[in-house]
Amino acid sequence: MGTFLNSTVPFNAYQATASGTYFVDKTSLLNELLPAIGTEERFFCITRPRRFGKSVMTNMIAAFLGKAADAENIFKNLNISSSEFYTEHLNRHNVIYIDFSEMPRDCANYQQYIDRIQNGINSDLAESYPDIPIDPDQAVWDILTDIFQKTGHRFIFVMDEWDAVFHMSFITEKERMDYLLFLKSLLKGKVYAELVYMTGILPIAKYSDGSELNMFQEYNMATRARFSKYFGFTDIEVDELYRIYMRIADNPWITREDLQIWYDGYHTKGGVKLYNPRSIVCALTDNELANYWTSSGTYDSIFGYIKDNIADVQEDLALMFAGEAIPADIQEYAATSLLLETKDEIYSAMVIYGLLTFEDGCVSIPNKELMDSYASMMRREKSLGYIYNLANISRKMLTATLDSDTEIMEEILEYAHNTESPIFTYNSEIELSAVVNLVYLSARDKYRVEREDKAGKGYVDFIFYPERKNADAIILELKVDDTPEAAIQQIKDKDYALRLKGKLGEKPKYTGRILAVGIGYDKETKVHSCKIEIL
Repeated sequence: MGTFLNSTVPFNAYQATASGTYFVDKTSLLNELLPAIGTEERFFCITRPRRFGKSVMTNMIAAFLGKAADAENIFKNLNISSSEFYTEHLNRHNVIYIDFSEMPRDCANYQQYIDRIQNGINSDLAESYPDIPIDPDQAVWDILTDIFQKTGHRFIFVMDEWDAVFHMSFITEKERMDYLLFLKSLLKGKVYAELVYMTGILPIAKYSDGSELNMFQEYNMATRARFSKYFGFTDIEVDELYRIYMRIADNPWITREDLQIWYDGYHTKGGVKLYNPRSIVCALTDNELANYWTSSGTYDSIFGYIKDNIADVQEDLALMFAGEAIPADIQEYAATSLLLETKDEIYSAMVIYGLLTFEDGCVSIPNKELMDSYASMMRREKSLGYIYNLANISRKMLTATLDSDTEIMEEILEYAHNTESPIFTYNSEIELSAVVNLVYLSARDKYRVEREDKAGKGYVDFIFYPERKNADAIILELKVDDTPEAAIQQIKDKDYALRLKGKLGEKPKYTGRILAVGIGYDKETKVHSCKIEIL
């Protein structure tokens, strides 16, 4: 068994995954791949954002098909075991597994990087075929062709992180083209390649009219429906994982609703909503809600996409942060460009990297996990202008609200309205909601802020659920060309406070005050007015 040919690495990796407490069986993916073996349609490239199970699937495919180890004990109780293809293909193939993100020690140039792969495959082939003279300096595709001609043996290629070279700083543009030519020479038109499965984040870069890798069928999350259910967790799958969690956790405190709020919200072309799988597994394992998919520097990643066109995306950013969806023309290959200038190019790249989700022609921020990263960026990046300014007076706004200081609240709203952005013309309550969302941004440190939440007999504009049960909760209603008194009355008439008080006969969910906050704006006088009552 070699480093690349019939490696035991993917087998052991998938064995560890399958033995996990919160394992989800996605082996039915094989039923869609196996019929393509040996056909013209045997080239698959499936791209997804990071942490959406791509490597798990490559490990699973290699473990099932490869001869590295007997995988019967892993797969005999999984979905694929009932397939007509099970015994025919289980551990019956020579698999060449390549993780393109791996590099040689002290790698400083492309030649060292690609030589590791070519020399490694050649070495494995020489060891596996000792009766065939193999020149280690010969092109790997020539050696594979020679082996096929003399033995009839074919190979399955399973390749992870195919686009890693596009993220390596020492790789030049010419070397990226050399890399594409390497893949073309290795795979295109090669009879020894009986199935090729490739995955990564970026779609295949189309650098020439010849399209070196046009034999691949490409499937991304935003524009192709096929394979959607195999990457990310569905509602049904999370339901089952949550049942396991409730059964084994010593002191479970995560609710099923929490998981939806924090980690749901990604949309596929087929209309399926997906959860980030890594975040779900980590949250249930740790018994804690946190930003698992994102890291402390994720706001840097977000800012990296928008920094060259802040003027055009500012308003959209404010609206998306308020929960709105923004029309966008997603361009599948925009993410391969080094220069992202137009809004559609920027949003396309952010969808591909999982920083936005795309549905019905619009982009939006999918969940609280990402919302927190956007909030962090807004408070740190001064170049965001009015968004940064409003985010950084939000502590004062929250304090004024809790103190029932409506005069300060009105001053802050007036300050917000005096910016030069057209969003503050308040043509509808959507724009007012966006502004209110920004001036209360710091509340997200202590509250779960939900917009248009179902409460009582209708939908309320905002509910601020405190993290501490004895803290004050806030119900906030907005009115354009109406009074804050009317907003307060609507809160009362529709019993919005029921969401915070709990069911009859039960202990209240929150023991602090419930503040009804009404905010009105008069288009004619351009005056904001606020009112607060304790319910």
